[in-house]
Amino acid sequence: MSAASPKFPDTMKDSSAGEPSMEDILASIRRIIADDNAPEAEPEAAPPPAPKPRLDDVLDLAQVAKPVRRPQPVAFDPPEIEFDIDEVDFSTPEPEPVPVAPPPPPQSSAPERLQAAVEEQVVERLVSKTTDDSVGQHFTMLAHTVLTNNARTLEDLVKDMLRPMLKSWLDDNLPTMVERLVRAEIERVARGR
Repeated sequence: MSAASPKFPDTMKDSSAGEPSMEDILASIRRIIADDNAPEAEPEAAPPPAPKPRLDDVLDLAQVAKPVRRPQPVAFDPPEIEFDIDEVDFSTPEPEPVPVAPPPPPQSSAPERLQAAVEEQVVERLVSKTTDDSVGQHFTMLAHTVLTNNARTLEDLVKDMLRPMLKSWLDDNLPTMVERLVRAEIERVARGR
């Protein structure tokens, strides 16, 4: 047994499993001392540090671009303009312009123009001209009847569409809202006395 590392009998060892033994601690100390006394090896050459980024790292196009040839001015002699203006007499009034007649309204109506355009596009008809005219007349009559008898506005249509939705929402939510508000009012009045 040496003085540096005395051996203790097994009975003297600490019985707790989580802690290192005395021998482990001393061996660790010896390793640290040996590392400190060992001749120091030459440190490896570190790579040169990266160049610091320049704060004025801006691409100067004047240094990169090729010089541009400046345009040369062109000699320009403006032509002489002579205004042959006699003396103007402002005392006499200018004659009124003659009114232009408005252009005549187009002779064909919209349905006739539409029909002509359709006839140009259709090469072969699926129905005869008499059947087509009859069907067109009935649709025109239906459209006229709907517009005259049922002249409803967009607002009326929206009201009719929203009415069932509003009724359903009120049926679902109005009783609970009224109950809650009445209860709050009763509590407020009861506290006031």
